[in-house]
Amino acid sequence: MLVEILMPALSPTMEEGTLTKWLVKAGDTIAAGDVIAEIETDKATLDFEARDDGVLDQLLIAEGTTGIKVNTPIAILLNGSESRQSAAYPVGTPPSKPLLAPAGNGNAAPQEGGRVFASPLARRTAGHQGLDLAQIRGSGPRGRVVLADVLTSASADPAKAAEPAEAPSHPPPVGAVNDSVTKLYADRPHTEVPLDSLRKVIAVRLTEAKQNIPHFYLRRDIRLDALLALRSEVNQQLGRPGINLSVNDFIIKACALALQHTPEANAVWAGDHILRFDASDVAVAVAVKGGLFTPVLRDAEAKSLSTLSAEMKDLAARARARKLVPQDYQGGSFAISNLGMFGVENFDAVINPPQSVVLAVGAGLRKPVVTEAGDIAVATVMSVTLSVDHRVIDGALAAHLLKAIVHNLEHPITLLI
Repeated sequence: MLVEILMPALSPTMEEGTLTKWLVKAGDTIAAGDVIAEIETDKATLDFEARDDGVLDQLLIAEGTTGIKVNTPIAILLNGSESRQSAAYPVGTPPSKPLLAPAGNGNAAPQEGGRVFASPLARRTAGHQGLDLAQIRGSGPRGRVVLADVLTSASADPAKAAEPAEAPSHPPPVGAVNDSVTKLYADRPHTEVPLDSLRKVIAVRLTEAKQNIPHFYLRRDIRLDALLALRSEVNQQLGRPGINLSVNDFIIKACALALQHTPEANAVWAGDHILRFDASDVAVAVAVKGGLFTPVLRDAEAKSLSTLSAEMKDLAARARARKLVPQDYQGGSFAISNLGMFGVENFDAVINPPQSVVLAVGAGLRKPVVTEAGDIAVATVMSVTLSVDHRVIDGALAAHLLKAIVHNLEHPITLLI
């Protein structure tokens, strides 16, 4: 029979996406678990797996098409032993049974010899999410677990309820781009730039953040000379290709340990309660064309600087290539936004909910300082601003958190222990 392949929901709240690339063509024989297309959400470009076996009959949506709503038919599959001519409807008539509807077997994934039937992408994603494949109901042929089953299971897991899902795509805020603004500048030469899904989500999320989160700000100067000297020595001693610790790596570790020192601040707002965490999951803003992503370094307090550095480089590279998957950027209670490399001396960052804190990091500049002995000296000073959600963290607690961050960076040897 002919069945529809529908635009998938690759995250629990995805509403639309872009069909970036077809990896198959009409007439190809495909099997459940085969990657047949690349789908771009507002956060990443993800592989899309087939859920059934058959011959691809038609491609309904062209590559590069944007704004495709979830559950829109994008292709037709000839499933089973029927010929095209014996199918239940003529060419161009959409079938009624969707390929991507859950199989509804009601059971966990079948196993053979202790091995769960699952596609490679589903198996890899479940490993990242810490999910047991044997407990996930598969919707593929004979109950095989595919990627969408893993993502659905992750969103239903109470232990992962605190992780932020991808924000839905909505129209930009009223007044940002409307007829009155366009008419106001009608007599001035200009170019109208359409909003992509990433820019739409940034506009919605940050507007909501500034409207709904009671921000307050704490500022400190940090002397970096000891850190810079230690970093130089460590990089010389390591002397291995691909390992070159950055100042940002030290900042990540310093913040992760500060959260352990002030555990009450390692928390997020959850509406009618607060969630406090044992591990320090630290998000780091990465600038990409047209916006930014904030991948999360999990258990950062327990990892060495070299491990954090390698993970951050990998996440940043995949963010710029739009290859992050949801578990790479969901979660975290604390974020870091570093504009120091652009020469920005200080700034205030906007909290990305449900995270409750973001540290804005400025450039390290040579400045005159007063020593403990009362003398004037020159030191490398970095200005930081802590933006805090007052619903979760009060001023005194935030001050203790920032003090711990400053101490860790001004006494960096502690970051190597």
